[in-house]
Amino acid sequence: MNVPRKFLYCRVAATLAATAGIFASTSSGFAFSASRTYGRCCFPKLDMPPSKKYLNAPCCRPTLYATSDNSSNGMIMDDLQQQATKLGKVLIEEWNQVSNILQRFLSLSTKHQVSADDILQVCDDIDAINNVSLGIGSTETREADKSMRSLTSRFNLEQRALRFARYRMLIKMMKENYDAYVTTATFLSNRIPRQELPNLQDIPYPELVIAVSSNPSENDISLVPDCALSSMEYTESILDKILLKIFRNLVEKNTGGIRSDQQGIAGLLEQGRTFMVQEGQTPEAMHKMVYDTLGGLMTPYLPPFYRIFMSGIVPEFLGTSWSGKQIGPWFYAPWLTSIVTPTFFGFLVGPSYPNTRKDGQPGGLVVEKCKFLQESGCKGLCLHQCKLPAQMFFREELGLSLTVTPNFVTQECQWSFGEVPLPVEEDPYFPKGCLIGCQSRQAMAGLKTDATCDA
Repeated sequence: MNVPRKFLYCRVAATLAATAGIFASTSSGFAFSASRTYGRCCFPKLDMPPSKKYLNAPCCRPTLYATSDNSSNGMIMDDLQQQATKLGKVLIEEWNQVSNILQRFLSLSTKHQVSADDILQVCDDIDAINNVSLGIGSTETREADKSMRSLTSRFNLEQRALRFARYRMLIKMMKENYDAYVTTATFLSNRIPRQELPNLQDIPYPELVIAVSSNPSENDISLVPDCALSSMEYTESILDKILLKIFRNLVEKNTGGIRSDQQGIAGLLEQGRTFMVQEGQTPEAMHKMVYDTLGGLMTPYLPPFYRIFMSGIVPEFLGTSWSGKQIGPWFYAPWLTSIVTPTFFGFLVGPSYPNTRKDGQPGGLVVEKCKFLQESGCKGLCLHQCKLPAQMFFREELGLSLTVTPNFVTQECQWSFGEVPLPVEEDPYFPKGCLIGCQSRQAMAGLKTDATCDA
C-alpha cells in the first residue's frame, strides 16, 4: 500500500514526539499531550505517554506543555535532598581530612627539637600511604582506608604534606646539629629520595662502590678516584644551544683565537684544554679568561642591575657619600639567584635545582651531574676554568659571595650563594691530586706551566 509522503513525515514526527514525551514524563516531571488528526477524525488528548499503537499513527501533531504533577515533583525534590545530603557529608569529610593533614603538618614543622626518630616516623607514615595507594597490604586494611579515596587521596595531599614537613624537619636538624643531619640522612638514604634532601655535600650515594686505584700515585702525582656513576645523557634546549654558541665565540675571542671544529660542549672543552696546556700558562691567565667571558655573556647591562637590586651596592652616579658602598646583599639575593641560575647556566653544567646551603639557609643550588666535569674528566679544568673564576666573578663583579663545591665521586656540584669560600688549599671538599682518568695529565707532562690540578 502506498502511503503519501506527508503521512511518512507525520509518522516520524509522532515517533519523535513519543520519545520526547517518555523522556520528559520520567525525568523532568512534564506531562505529554497530543492530538491525532486524520481527515476530520481527532483523538482525545493523552495524560500519559502514548502507547505502542499510537506510534503507528500516520499523522500526529504533538504538543508538549508543563504541568504541575505533584507526585513527580515530590520525587524530584526527595532525590535532590538526598543528593544534597550526600554532597554535604562528602564536603564535611573532605574538610576534616584537610584539617587533619594541616594540623599534622604544622605540628611536625614547628617542633622545637627534631630527632632521628621523628624523621623515621614520618618516613614510615609516607611508606604506609604509598602501600595503600599501590594496593599493598591486607584486605581489611584496604577496606578500612577506602573512605580516604577522595580528593585528598587523588592529589596525594597527605603524602605531599608529610614530605614537605620532613624536608623542613631535616633543615631544622641541619641548623641545630649538622653531624646529626648527616648521620640521619645517610642512614635513611635508601628511603628518602636524594632530591628531597636539603643538602647533599656530605651524604654519600646509597650502596655506591668507589673504585680504588691500585696505583695511588703516578710520577709523584697523587691520584683521585674517577666518578663511580654512569654517564648522564644531556638534552639541550634551544636556549642552551644559543648560549653555548655565544660562550664559545667569547672564549675564542678571549683566548687569542683558539677554536675547535667539534660541536657542542666537546668543542668548548677542547678550546679550554688547548688554552690550559699552552707553554708558560698560569692559573691567573685562565681565571681572567673565564672572568671576561662571563662578563661578556652577561652583557654590560646585567651586572650593574644585579649590583644594585641584589647585592645592595649604591651606584657611583648618585654622587653621595654612600656611592660605591655595599649595604647588602639583600636578604632575598642568594635565594633568588639560586632560582634563576639553572635556566641560564644549564648549557655549561647540565640540570640543576635549588636546595639549601650547608648552614640551613636558602640560596643553595645543586648540579645533578656536572656536564663540564663529566665531559672533561679533568680536575684542573674544573678548578681553573669553573670553580675559582666563577667565585671571583660573583664576588668582584656582582658583589655576592659564592662557594662552588664539586664532588668528584658523584660529579654533583653544590653552589652556595652568599657563602664565603675557603682557599682551595684549606677546602676539605677539594682533594689533592689529579683524577685517574684525566686526559690533560699526559698533555701537560714535560711542559713548563704553573697550571695544575691544584691551586
